[in-house]
Amino acid sequence: MAKRDYYETLGVAKGASADEIKKGYRTKAKELHPDRNADNPNAEAQFKEANEAYEVLKDPEKKAAYDRYGHAAFEGGMGGGGGHRGGGFGGGGQGDFSSAFSDVFDDLFGDFMGGQRGGGGRRAARGADLRYNLGITLEDAYRGMQKSINVPTSVACDSCNGSGSEGGAEPTTCPTCSGMGKVRAQQGFFTVERTCPTCSGMGQIVKNPCKSCRGAGRVEKDRALSVNIPAGVETGTRIRLAGEGEAGMRGGPSGDLYIFIEVQDHKLFERDGPNLFCRVPVSMSTAALGGSIEVPTIDGGRGRVQIPAGSQSGRQMRLRGKGMPPLRGGGTGDMIIELAVETPVNLTSRQKELLQEFEKESSNNNPESSSFFSSVKSFWDSMKG
Repeated sequence: MAKRDYYETLGVAKGASADEIKKGYRTKAKELHPDRNADNPNAEAQFKEANEAYEVLKDPEKKAAYDRYGHAAFEGGMGGGGGHRGGGFGGGGQGDFSSAFSDVFDDLFGDFMGGQRGGGGRRAARGADLRYNLGITLEDAYRGMQKSINVPTSVACDSCNGSGSEGGAEPTTCPTCSGMGKVRAQQGFFTVERTCPTCSGMGQIVKNPCKSCRGAGRVEKDRALSVNIPAGVETGTRIRLAGEGEAGMRGGPSGDLYIFIEVQDHKLFERDGPNLFCRVPVSMSTAALGGSIEVPTIDGGRGRVQIPAGSQSGRQMRLRGKGMPPLRGGGTGDMIIELAVETPVNLTSRQKELLQEFEKESSNNNPESSSFFSSVKSFWDSMKG
């Protein structure tokens, strides 16, 4: 099968300049690269054909021979005529993929790898994100607050304005990687890319490092920050302060600061989401006769609760809207009160007499007078006999 004209393969006119030939190859390489044409079985062959054409036309000597003799210039003989033998070009018609492709690698790399390459330099490294654990009381979580904290972190060096150079001079472009931050080595068909050993991937070097930061562009320092704690936060709530993390190297952007909230245990209240749980002691007489008691609330006030007559330990009652405020929507929680009936201790003689009298008068509503208790008592008496 006859080979296509090299100029036609690259989509350029005969007599095209070196820049036009390179531009044509770059366009075809992007269009035909196998990574972009997984569903096209002919893409690889067409890509190699474009590579072969560029390998010839980019070389002035090979191009001149091709313009004069065509494809015959690169065969075993010229196929007629005399004075020139194609073997002198070392089989250039087959093409050297790595040589041709490396000429336009910078142009194609951004498209194939999803990034931008070129002489614009490397962006300074972003600083690390930081975590700060902040303990607050349940009352603080209820009200919300403005809290001042001291965060040990890296900040931009004042002496060099974060540049890393003495006197604030701008760093110079790394001569090894030309500001790319990476160096490439050709290994046959493949191009291997590694972090530049001279600038450690920064793309720039500091010839005269700042004495304060030793060229890093940042120094360790405790920084005072004011944090807004919203009402209703819980343990595990995370607050993000953008740009308040560690400063970047040599003027790079700062990371973020993440504040993790831990609400401390309360001596009276237990929290269950938006609700508060509170165990309240009541006297035996109040539980038996009924009445009202006052209980403290998380807002610092007091609430009144009605105790029904005959209440037992463990009975729960609810104070609506006396729990925690919502953090992300929803209503305010409730306060759940659980009664703990207290048995009196250290009785006086008179109190004992009254209780004994009460016991005699209470035979009708005493559990021991019930038919169930009598049956159980008879069963145990029979077992003893």
